[in-house]
Amino acid sequence: MLCKGVSVDVGGATGFDELYEEVGPRLWRSILAFAGGRRDLTDDVVAEAFLRTLESGNNVRDRRAYVYRVAFRLAAQELARASDSSQIPEVAMQDDPGLTELFDALRSLSPCERAAVYLRYQVDLPIGKIADILGSSAGAVRVHLFRGRRKLAALLGGMNDE
Repeated sequence: MLCKGVSVDVGGATGFDELYEEVGPRLWRSILAFAGGRRDLTDDVVAEAFLRTLESGNNVRDRRAYVYRVAFRLAAQELARASDSSQIPEVAMQDDPGLTELFDALRSLSPCERAAVYLRYQVDLPIGKIADILGSSAGAVRVHLFRGRRKLAALLGGMNDE
């Protein structure tokens, strides 16, 4: 729920608070991984994605897939913009060197590989659902997973290529 005790019903967007409770934390973690640990970008993108979903009202068939799709597209746009300007801030994770190593490895993947790997192995979504979220085909998701696993195995070691 956005605010304790506040029910959101704007423009026929009933059930938005349940959507936020169900999807919010997992979407935030997904975008954090996709953005290579950039919490500032993650916070902004997730908030904007939910705002756009709320504004869409009941014009969207599957709001869960819609909010994911919007969030990933916004994050990809912001990452491309940051990449073009060469202003990608470093992620401060000194407390956990393993986490820093993981985010560095994730940053080496393409955005599609990063999203596919995270959504498959952390969120445990089936390939078809990942394809829907990313606006891609199931075959493309399989390719992103294969390439992402291979790159992560080379960078982190100790991973099996399934």
